[in-house]
Amino acid sequence: MAPPPPRRTGVAKRRMRSKDAAERSAYFARREAAAVLRRVLRGDARRRATASIKSLVYSPSVRNKKATLALVCQTLKYLPLLKDALRESDILSNKWKKQEELIYDIAISGSVEKFLMLHKGSLQSSLAQLCTARKVKCVADLLLDKHSPDLGKPRYVRINTLKIDTESVIQEFGKITMVRKDDMVPDMLVLPAGIDLHDHPLVVNGSVFLQGKASSMVALALSPEPGWKVLDACAAPGNKTVHLAALMKGKGNVIACELHEHRVKTLDNTIRRSGAPNVDIIRGDFLDINPGDPLFAKVHAILLDPSCSGSGISVERLDHLLPSHSAGNGIDIANSRRINKLAAFQRKALEHALSFPLVERVVYSTCSIHQEENEDVVKSVLPLAASLGFELASPFPQWHHRGLPLFEGSEHLLRTDPADNLEGFFIALFVRKHLPDGNFHPEQCKQRCPSSENKHHRKRKRKRLMPLTVLRMSRRLLFHSALLTPSRI
Repeated sequence: MAPPPPRRTGVAKRRMRSKDAAERSAYFARREAAAVLRRVLRGDARRRATASIKSLVYSPSVRNKKATLALVCQTLKYLPLLKDALRESDILSNKWKKQEELIYDIAISGSVEKFLMLHKGSLQSSLAQLCTARKVKCVADLLLDKHSPDLGKPRYVRINTLKIDTESVIQEFGKITMVRKDDMVPDMLVLPAGIDLHDHPLVVNGSVFLQGKASSMVALALSPEPGWKVLDACAAPGNKTVHLAALMKGKGNVIACELHEHRVKTLDNTIRRSGAPNVDIIRGDFLDINPGDPLFAKVHAILLDPSCSGSGISVERLDHLLPSHSAGNGIDIANSRRINKLAAFQRKALEHALSFPLVERVVYSTCSIHQEENEDVVKSVLPLAASLGFELASPFPQWHHRGLPLFEGSEHLLRTDPADNLEGFFIALFVRKHLPDGNFHPEQCKQRCPSSENKHHRKRKRKRLMPLTVLRMSRRLLFHSALLTPSRI
């Protein structure tokens, strides 16, 4: 009679549980990586990405972010080689050939992975033949030059002053790494490159935001005052929206406008996480907002960060891993047409922002390096801006990198780029000096009026408090209805 199997000790059981947990984690990481790759590659094939690799990986629905990001990046890195090996081995039946996603759909059901492992020998033989044909020594030498551009940029962290103070954050992060304050942007900390904070409690609860320095400069350029009414024209994902709310100390009102439903959800999540009490969301097209509507007629400032090519943040987005970039199609005809189409929309949006009757400050920003989306757009609206009493001002005058010298006044524009260890951003600030009829702007009039007139103004302001409260309630309701027209892009 065979002896009974040995009983597992407590240590053995813990090891088994640990192994099972690791296998489950790997399984979910493969599934999540497959879902991300499907969206990324489909968007890249259509030249119309819905989201970047990082934004998809770091979404709340992804459990194991680190493993998922590694799988996605490695799959994209080896994608051309995987295609060549599968084609050379000729192991795909008609059934599998119809599934264009086979080579990166790593085990949604497990059958694909088992299929590939079954033909492991054929695949290895194909790789050896490819090495011989291309006169290289090993598989790694077959890879295209897909090494990441210099990603040694420091990690910037913006402190959400609505929830926490700077010193508390410095003390908390100081427990795990070196921390210093940024020398130009208030409430921004600089941490070593490569540190992963996505699961840190301060990030999860919205006390801090992982936002680049250049991106954080946009809301600061607008410089809204507490109590103002501010419109964020193209608000999602919402980092700049909640930064505006923090700069206003939670007072006044930030109206966040966003057209697309899935982006409205992202925007709403960002606002909730930040704890901003003074933000209202409107789902709709900014171009269809009537500047004369009582809800918007008294907007003090507008932040316009419209859809753009994203060429200034392609490194951060990991776009260099995509097939379109490795094939040398980064600046092809289709992309050029897309940039021109975006620039036409950006020009319309900026003209619309300048048309609001009492707006004092308008910031136009992009995360693009292309002149067509930046200096050319600003130059095209200068005659209209001048006729409405606006002129260009210099945000961050101490910043050394200004706009391309294409027209008089371009020195007021601001650019950042990787040479500054930052993302590639463009910022233009329009400031209104007088109204179209030649009169001073109401805010300037208040400074010139005698104290008796100021008292009269305050009395009138108190009388309007009740209608304002009603309007605020109506804004809450607008969140649930798509009241404006479809996208113009």
